[in-house]
Amino acid sequence: MKKFFIDMSERAIKTFAQTAVATITGSAVMGIEEVGWIHVLSVSGLATIISILTSIASYNFSEKGTASLVNNPKEEG
Repeated sequence: MKKFFIDMSERAIKTFAQTAVATITGSAVMGIEEVGWIHVLSVSGLATIISILTSIASYNFSEKGTASLVNNPKEEG
């Protein structure tokens, strides 16, 4: 369960950051002072919630105890 929360948190943080950068970039065409920061935060927050819900839906779907939909390749050695 701990691995699941770590995976989910990592995915949620990455999603928030990526969405924020994309939204800021799209909004800043006219200049950084024109960026609607409330819009950036609300869009990024919604994307983060969707990421968390997707992780919950993926729980135990493939590799037990992770938020992944695919199996991670095992290291051979």
